Amino acid sequence: MKIQIWGKSKCFDTKKAERYFKERRIPYQAIDLLRYGMSRGELTSVKNAVGLDAMLNPKAADYALVQHLAYEQDKIERLLEDPSLLQTPIVRNGRQATVGYCPDVWKTWE
Repeated sequence: MKIQIWGKSKCFDTKKAERYFKERRIPYQAIDLLRYGMSRGELTSVKNAVGLDAMLNPKAADYALVQHLAYEQDKIERLLEDPSLLQTPIVRNGRQATVGYCPDVWKTWE
């Protein structure tokens, strides 16, 4: 199992997700979303698993703008430019992914 956690340093749910895997001694890679962002391939992989709307952070300043973009590709480009629009934590295990704190789903990965 290769777990990746994209999060923001001040995000409470990101810290809870990291603690979840740490307590179970499951190795994970923590990635600062605001500093490093996500590659197009990573973003597409997560989008295929959870859907684009689930990835958007409704509290982000430009949330409404992204919601009203007509084409999915335009939304993806905007998310690649500004990772602060993404909901955190994003937890990926291969082709499986979750957005937010989802311990019930993570239990099925063990």
